[in-house]
Amino acid sequence: MTTATAFSLAGRLKAGETVYSGWCGLPAPIVAELVGREGFPAVTLDAQHGLWDTATLVAGIAQVRQGGAAAMVRIPVGEFATASRALDFGAEGIIAPMINTPADARAYVSFAKFPPLGERSWGPHRATTLANMADQKVYLREANTLTVTFAMIETKTALDNVEAIAATPGIDALFLGPADLSIALSNGAEVDPMSPKVDRELDRIMGAAHKAGKVMGAYCHSAERATALAKRGVRFLAVGSDMGFLRAGAAAALKALKS
Repeated sequence: MTTATAFSLAGRLKAGETVYSGWCGLPAPIVAELVGREGFPAVTLDAQHGLWDTATLVAGIAQVRQGGAAAMVRIPVGEFATASRALDFGAEGIIAPMINTPADARAYVSFAKFPPLGERSWGPHRATTLANMADQKVYLREANTLTVTFAMIETKTALDNVEAIAATPGIDALFLGPADLSIALSNGAEVDPMSPKVDRELDRIMGAAHKAGKVMGAYCHSAERATALAKRGVRFLAVGSDMGFLRAGAAAALKALKS
């Protein structure tokens, strides 16, 4: 297996493709694998608000990759060392929440990218195994371009700094966090990912991403929202959640039984 096929996400995004990702908070590697096997090109394991720990991340990343999808990890706020570990485990990309300033972005990059972009420590033995890379020098040479760093924009401070964050070397993409941004824009009055205020700010965030030559990503609570944002130029779209999929399936089965 070549690096081009082993690490598919970065290449697809750079080629301008639209990539949809499943979203998994339950620490069940087999569930994450099944989400990918259903056809999602990527699966994001949510270690911020989800229940993933180190052991389940190791297994989850491997099973997602072995099932044919790209494995992404959202790390907890400010825990940039977790980005390094997830990449070592074989994640193809990281989503870092609450990146509010250029300093936050640089700190994130320092853990997620090797020199000259950052100072990531060497230890990607699981990653090279999953990618069938016999020569680890290949990973060192190509890792900075084969892995994707998403910076979440979800506060007023982040909006004020969005162009500088997007322009930070080593930041590959911006990612809209609609729920937290809606809270910030309403001064804590509401949580509404579909708020018109959030929708207006998306254009601003996407403009900063495109100006810097970076990819735009977003979390979408529904397939309909993902379709709409894809038409606006968002290229990485995380859709729904494993718990949502389970609830919808259970509800559909019960409805059919009662009809």
